[in-house]
Amino acid sequence: MRPAHLLTVIEKEYTSTREGHHTPVMLWGPPGVGKSQMVAQIAERHTAPLIDIRLSQMEPSDLRGIPFRSEDEVVWAVPAMLPSSRRHGDEGILFLDEITSAPPSVSAAAYQLILDRKLGEYEVPEGWAIIAAGNRQGDRGVTYSMPAPLANRFSHYEVEVNMDDWVAWAYANNIDERIIAFLRFRQDLLFDFDPSHNPIAFPSPRSWEFAHRALQKFDENQDLLSGALQACVGNAAGIELRAFIESLDQMPDLDAIINGEDIPAPKEIDLQYAVASALVGRAIRAKDTESAASVHGNILAYASKFPQREMGVMMVSDMHRAIGEDIFAVPEFASWADKIADIMLY
Repeated sequence: MRPAHLLTVIEKEYTSTREGHHTPVMLWGPPGVGKSQMVAQIAERHTAPLIDIRLSQMEPSDLRGIPFRSEDEVVWAVPAMLPSSRRHGDEGILFLDEITSAPPSVSAAAYQLILDRKLGEYEVPEGWAIIAAGNRQGDRGVTYSMPAPLANRFSHYEVEVNMDDWVAWAYANNIDERIIAFLRFRQDLLFDFDPSHNPIAFPSPRSWEFAHRALQKFDENQDLLSGALQACVGNAAGIELRAFIESLDQMPDLDAIINGEDIPAPKEIDLQYAVASALVGRAIRAKDTESAASVHGNILAYASKFPQREMGVMMVSDMHRAIGEDIFAVPEFASWADKIADIMLY
């Protein structure tokens, strides 16, 4: 399932705890596709506490607690990391990450916690959702086969990589527009992981965020930039990104486009992707400013100048995802839409 849909699933599971309809969720997927980040995004959206427990680092006693003597009985000290209404609040998300990397003894300790929301005398507060995540056995991570009794305690979703969803996230999180443009141009490199080769650095949504950070740190140090990019996304992808960035010297004047001047679209397809991504970034930065209508109108007018109409559709679609329905009120939108009426706009 694509990330945009999974975010809705996770959010519904979180809010459904109030009506007693919550079902624990298991997210499956290879490393670096954003499983943990999606859960954190929903917690942040609702300003809800998130308790992230990495089960691969746990011992059974870490969940069950430590026994101690109380008069003539043995009682268990509840681990402080487990949700508590007193310490953490009545609502939140308990995230059991790396569950498929946990030893079977730890998984067994989690059975009752996941299904019955209890562990000995401890009980998960009613308003807390339980979400788990893990890698698949074919992903070359340290994984154990999930026992049927544990698997039957979840609803299961596999995380897919989706370019449009990643681009929407990238704009919202101020990822460098050069990386967005490059991945629009080389979509197959958004996620390129071959478990049989057991790579150390490889392209993934997570590692492209690392590449963004590398660009901010080493953009002025050309001697280190190439090596830094390769360290994040692997040798081949890093070299390609560096070459793509160097070619951007030939981009048209973006300020002139924003000002409504008659600037032709570049002929090179890689530069077209770069221009489209940069203009979406300009549209986002212009939102809620006095010049928003003018800037958005001139960008929409430029959308018709791309040799392939699909390029303009992609750019306007990204604008719509980023700035919302305000785009429909700009007069230039209707003019552009008439020209591409036979192309579906998503």
